[in-house]
Amino acid sequence: MILFGKDKDDNVVTLQEVLEADIRSIEDEVDLGLKKEKLYANIDKILKEREKEIIIRRFGLNGHKPETQNEIAKDLGISRSYVSRIETKAIKKLESKLKKD
Repeated sequence: MILFGKDKDDNVVTLQEVLEADIRSIEDEVDLGLKKEKLYANIDKILKEREKEIIIRRFGLNGHKPETQNEIAKDLGISRSYVSRIETKAIKKLESKLKKD
């Protein structure tokens, strides 16, 4: 067993633990990447244009910065509560599709 150091709680950390953590984080990154690809593909396939725009703007997808419902509502000339309803409906559509796949 090769000692690597100690963590913030003064527990001994081995090189094996560090390497395993790196492998897990790489696996997590790959998994996240695949889920993102699936999400983007489904956004284009199943959401209406307004739903797609709101989801992209709310969650900062495609390189956009996340926006509040109020910012989107003001820009689109609709109420914040309407933005919320559209967002909720779009998320439900995506969840339903992703659970099936």
